[in-house]
Amino acid sequence: MINLGEQTLSLADLDTISRGTADLEIAPSCRAKIDESREMVVRAIEQGEIVYGVTTGFGALSNHRIDTSTARQLQVNLLRSHASGTGDPLPAPTVRVMLVLRANALAYGYSGVRPVVIERLMDLYRNDILPVVPCQGSVGASGDLAPLAHLSLPLIGEGIVEFKGQRMDAADALKQADIVPLELEPKEALALINGTQVIASVLGLALVEGWNLLHAALQAGAMTVAAMNGRKDSFDALIQNVRPHPGQRATARYLRTLLDGWEGDPAAERPVQDRYSLRAMPQVLGAVMDTLGFATGVLETEINSVTDNPLFFDTEQRILSGANFHGHPVALAADHMKTAMASLTSFSERRIASLVDPRASDLPAFLAAEPGVNSGLMIAHYVAASIVAENRTLAHPASVDSLSTSADIEDYNSMGTLAARNLKTVVTNASRVVAIELICAAQAIDLRDFDPGPITALNAYRTVRERVPFQEQDTFGMSGWIEEIATLVREGAFRRDDFDLTT
Repeated sequence: MINLGEQTLSLADLDTISRGTADLEIAPSCRAKIDESREMVVRAIEQGEIVYGVTTGFGALSNHRIDTSTARQLQVNLLRSHASGTGDPLPAPTVRVMLVLRANALAYGYSGVRPVVIERLMDLYRNDILPVVPCQGSVGASGDLAPLAHLSLPLIGEGIVEFKGQRMDAADALKQADIVPLELEPKEALALINGTQVIASVLGLALVEGWNLLHAALQAGAMTVAAMNGRKDSFDALIQNVRPHPGQRATARYLRTLLDGWEGDPAAERPVQDRYSLRAMPQVLGAVMDTLGFATGVLETEINSVTDNPLFFDTEQRILSGANFHGHPVALAADHMKTAMASLTSFSERRIASLVDPRASDLPAFLAAEPGVNSGLMIAHYVAASIVAENRTLAHPASVDSLSTSADIEDYNSMGTLAARNLKTVVTNASRVVAIELICAAQAIDLRDFDPGPITALNAYRTVRERVPFQEQDTFGMSGWIEEIATLVREGAFRRDDFDLTT
């Protein structure tokens, strides 16, 4: 059971929520605060106070007073006008997380909405009535206005949803699920769309996949060390302890665990030092781990926060306007993670290049059992190189490219939603490159004329070989194998539950 409003949501919870399997309820301790903040809205209207978005227009129109007789129509118009997004719909797992995160932010009791608004968001989640939310349209400040308006329209029986495998009008889906559309009261539409829940949802699910990817990258790296007959001295604890970055120490420990019992071919001539892409795995992938840890901390703060405006503080009896909807904290985290994932991609590609190059690996060219008549895994490396180039472009930080909106009242926007969306693409791309490394390393290990020992017992090697056969000769199917292994990478099939990278 997830109790909304208790500041306990974690990254693991987002994974559960995204699958549609979470049990939800409003934390009992929050219900009084929700009611008290709503009473503050009612009193402000009755006393004729000027409250942004309640008795005024929005954005640059905030200097327009709104008569109380039209305050309810203002809320409906807000959702209709702001639901102007474009682009492909956000995927179902992301929309599920958005629904719950928006409900969670409102459940803290600072937003001035009735409990029924939160309950209706949970009703959509429970019935898997998923609003169709275009991915483009948010500048990441004043909240994710356009996509959150698309998310919220079905609450009033408008907009488009996916329900029972079909796209339909929201009103029809609500009727089938026996859910009564809401009639929004003043402040409620504004509370629904002021927030960072799109950025947080996309970033959060990218982080889930990013941690899975790091496990897979380390396992691929260990397999490549074995395939290259490399040295494991570089992972010794003595080296890491004199430069004790947490990620460096943890990833070196992980690599030592993976390579425990493996000594390589003692008869083969080995270089005094391996190339950086092998030797520096704790330093490079450890830095990636530290970045994931930083982004996870930011994300978990954000998903347990109140992010709309204005806010109602009942104990002080104050209504305050601010900018908690501004997405810059999560935008910077997404951009930082993008660079880490792009570097992981480049790092993996360098090991792939070594595996297929006989000058580096002392293996048959392009890992073909019979080079010349067969091209082997030559083009698999080309694919990895092309993905690296794409990720380098996507890694440009969106958060430095602010544009002004709303007649220059909103003059610095975070662009955090673009940062998060690009991050998701970078992570997906990275999983494909790591999948190629896993396939190449398995092929190289099988081409070795010495016993690789415990490497063939690794979960990673077995998982690859269960799906991708040893390539005796060129055959069609590599595209499908890469995609299959990449999907397993993102889903966590290469995680080691007995080893927690975060400690």
